[in-house]
Amino acid sequence: MAGAGGGIASALAGCTSVVPGMGDDGDPADDTETATRQFDESETYIGMLYATGGLGDDSFNDMANRGVKLARVRHGIEYKNEVPAGVDEIGTLQAQYAKSAQPAFDLTVCVGFLQQEPLSKTAKQYPDQRFMLVDSVVDRDNVANYVFKEHEGSFQVGVLAGALTGQGFSAGAGQTRLDRKTVGFVGGIESGLIKKFEAGFMAGAKHADPDVEVLSEYVGSFSDIEGGKQAAQSMYDEGADIVYHAAGGTGLGVFQAAQQNGRFAIGVDSDQSESDPRYANVILASMVKRVDTAVFNAIQNVHEGEYNGGSVQSLGLEQDGVAVAYGNDLGPQIPETATNQIDDTRSKIVNGEIDVPTTPEEV
Repeated sequence: MAGAGGGIASALAGCTSVVPGMGDDGDPADDTETATRQFDESETYIGMLYATGGLGDDSFNDMANRGVKLARVRHGIEYKNEVPAGVDEIGTLQAQYAKSAQPAFDLTVCVGFLQQEPLSKTAKQYPDQRFMLVDSVVDRDNVANYVFKEHEGSFQVGVLAGALTGQGFSAGAGQTRLDRKTVGFVGGIESGLIKKFEAGFMAGAKHADPDVEVLSEYVGSFSDIEGGKQAAQSMYDEGADIVYHAAGGTGLGVFQAAQQNGRFAIGVDSDQSESDPRYANVILASMVKRVDTAVFNAIQNVHEGEYNGGSVQSLGLEQDGVAVAYGNDLGPQIPETATNQIDDTRSKIVNGEIDVPTTPEEV
């Protein structure tokens, strides 16, 4: 797992920074190469502090990593990756980035809502350090906040699940039943943020068909693949045709269970049929959350001298911050009756005709 081992101080002492290039497909390559460089004060240095699930999740963290890699390719910035071993380490790593002088980091990118509480203290302690926070808000002039309307995108994939469950739909390695209409939601750590995914999905499924039953379970981790598999398995056993996850790396277990049961799954954050094609034959779609765009834009702003500290950027369907990405393998086989419903509800959400709930209690 790139960036998981070693402290910042030791890495910086050796003047080593990650230097990704371009892959064969034209995308930024993986963080597997390093090069020794002399620090140049004219360059832009970025400190990346990921969520506890770590890199290699084919989801949230990897999308953030994609954003910084693109900034490296487009603007020649240098960056350092760090993944906290646990929540207790987040504040320490934030402070180490803020205190670093060789190099002095122009921006510290804090990925994930679990960074909010420690960052509220770190940003106050180091008022001259610029931070970016993804998925939560710290009200300080040295923090640029980026949040998403996850409930809107989740509503859309909920409509997809509600339209297909109980219809005898077959594609790839999956099939929905004809005898009952049931779908499921697997969350990582139970929190207000993840409940937005759950609420949107529930509302979307019931918008497509009020008779749909929605099962929900939280695993308590963003990196417990086996826990995700067990949670999804119990839902498939209870009759679920389609399970949507908002669980980071835990969600890989949901895909495994879908394949073993001949059912379907819906991914999150990135197009997971593309990021992990092993499961493309059961992934109907993914609720894409453009964390990569948010990270790239924040870095570009700093690089160009336009840091927007103290602001909150809220990205939903209207801003293309969230969207439905149909699966590479299964997308072309999804009936137009379902995709038309998704298109229709997108327009209604954007123009205010549909008000998507943010908590399951509102559904």
